Amino acid sequence: MDKYIKTPITEQITADLHAGDYVYITGTIYVARDAAHKRMMEVLDAGKELPIPIKDATIYYMGPSPAREGRPIGSAGPTTASRMDKYAPRLLDLGEKAMIGKGKRTKEVIEAVVRNHAVYFAAVGGAGALLSKCITKSEVVCYDDLGAEAIRKLEVENFPVIVVVDSEGNNLYETAILEWAQEK
Repeated sequence: MDKYIKTPITEQITADLHAGDYVYITGTIYVARDAAHKRMMEVLDAGKELPIPIKDATIYYMGPSPAREGRPIGSAGPTTASRMDKYAPRLLDLGEKAMIGKGKRTKEVIEAVVRNHAVYFAAVGGAGALLSKCITKSEVVCYDDLGAEAIRKLEVENFPVIVVVDSEGNNLYETAILEWAQEK
């Protein structure tokens, strides 16, 4: 089922999202990968405030490429989410509500998704050029020294994702395998 949502993504929104739903996101999302997540943990460990508002935030695990002329960003495909698994539960416990990446997540991340009524979305790998067309604005907001791994703030319009793990812990990667096995 196709669903159109706007950020910030709240518990009311995640309660209506189910594993397998096609979702189109409009609004503000943040980009952060491994190095930025590690830096955010260091900031938290030092007792300081995160450089982005984490409550009801959506973080996209993406490696951007340079923008082409007239575009806010180049290719914008997802990166492997498991690289952020050691950091994700802490950010979810602080209020993050959605993550976008590709691939499976650990049991600890899925438990944190359920505990915090959050959601994990997958973006289609290999479709970075198409995904970039949904990005209307891109700006580095912090950790500029990390280059491509700096935290970016994106404005997106009808950015397409699929719910992989919903707020109840239903996991599309598991249910799809079961459905496929039953069809055989």
